[in-house]
Amino acid sequence: MNTSMISNQTIDLSQFSAKQLKEALIRVESKKNQERDAYKKLVAETIPKALLKLKKTSEMIQNVKTETFQLFETILDLKNQVYGFKEKQMSHTFSNEKEEITIGYRINEGWDDTVTIGIEKVQNYIASLSTSKETASLVKIVFNLLKKDAKGNLKGSRVLELQKLTKEFNDEEFTDGVEIIASAFKPIRSSWFIEASTINENGTRTNIPLSMSSVDFIHGYVFNFFNQQTEHINAA
Repeated sequence: MNTSMISNQTIDLSQFSAKQLKEALIRVESKKNQERDAYKKLVAETIPKALLKLKKTSEMIQNVKTETFQLFETILDLKNQVYGFKEKQMSHTFSNEKEEITIGYRINEGWDDTVTIGIEKVQNYIASLSTSKETASLVKIVFNLLKKDAKGNLKGSRVLELQKLTKEFNDEEFTDGVEIIASAFKPIRSSWFIEASTINENGTRTNIPLSMSSVDFIHGYVFNFFNQQTEHINAA
């Protein structure tokens, strides 16, 4: 008896005995379970193969990153000696006519919970001002400086501007609020980065992708399974 009969609606099942139908169902169920087991086995075997390649790639990136910083550490040391000045900056860019490399670190701007107290003090003082032509522009500047970003945080770079304004207002409450905000700023170095690019004859820069998400597939390979899946869903 062909096991495909249970999925074929045109077959008259009455011509088969109950025993035959039961045996056919068992065979179909067994085949389905075997296929699912084979799928799970394939997944289990594929994961370590891919993971091994990814680990090797990660180690290679780590080594290249370290070696690159070591190379430019020597150059920066020489720069300090030649110019007699040690720069305090987050990044350094080196270039020639055809290439450019930037190394440095990024900062995550963090604030402790006292920042809200400082903000309220500053806002209360600004709100108490009788707006005149003299103060209107300053009030607008302060409110712009106190605007938060998409993550709900102040920009650390604005603290210095607020501190400059304490001289303009010369008010104890305003100055205290700004000082609270400044002391609440807790920047944390997040990551060391490398950016590299080539420069063509027209001066246009082409970035060299250095992260897994920015690197494209090998030329000629197209992973379109997700596109096919979407087309199938839309067709349904």
